[in-house]
Amino acid sequence: MGLFDKLAGWLGLKKEVNVLCLGLDNSGKTTIINHLKPSNAQAQDIVPTIGFSIEKFKTSSLSFTVFDMSGQGRYRNLWEHYYKEGQAIIFVIDSADKLRMVVAKEELDTLLNHPDIKHRRIPILFFANKMDVRDSLSSVKVSQLLCLENIKDKPWHICATDALKGEGLQEGVDWLQGMKRVHISESVLAC
Repeated sequence: MGLFDKLAGWLGLKKEVNVLCLGLDNSGKTTIINHLKPSNAQAQDIVPTIGFSIEKFKTSSLSFTVFDMSGQGRYRNLWEHYYKEGQAIIFVIDSADKLRMVVAKEELDTLLNHPDIKHRRIPILFFANKMDVRDSLSSVKVSQLLCLENIKDKPWHICATDALKGEGLQEGVDWLQGMKRVHISESVLAC
C-alpha cells in the first residue's frame, strides 16, 4: 500500500487531490512521488524528468493526475500555472547540494510571494532529501538556510528523507494528514 493510500484512508473520501510537488532538478521529486504511489503503480526505474510528464493513478479512495514538472531552470516558470488549484505543497530539497541551496531559497521565496499562494494558508511539507549522501546537510541546517522560521502565515513541516529507500516520507504524509485544513476537491498532483 502506497503512502497516498494512507492519506486517502484518513480522508475517507472518493475524491481527487491537488498537491503541488516542487523543487530544483535532481532533488528527488520523481523518486518521492514514485514511493507515494500504490506499490502496483510504482516504476522500477526512475529517470530525470525533462519538461514534464503526466501520469494518472488511483489509490483505494483517491484519483491522482500527476504532472511531474521538471525543476530545471527553464521549466520552473511553468510551476505557477498549478498554484491556484493546490491544497498543499510538497517542496523537495537536495540536502547534499550545498551550492544550489541559495537557488532553492530563491525559488521558495518566489513561490511564497506569488499572488496565488501568498494570501492562502496552504500547508507546506519540506522534504530535505538525500540524507543518505555523505556530508548532506541536516534538516535543521536546511531549515536555517531556507529561513523557514520566517514562514509565519502557513503551517509547515520539514522531514529528513532518503527517497531511494522511502525513509522519512511516512512522517511527512502523517503531518499532512494532520492538516485538517487541506480540503480535497479537484485532481492535480504537480511535481
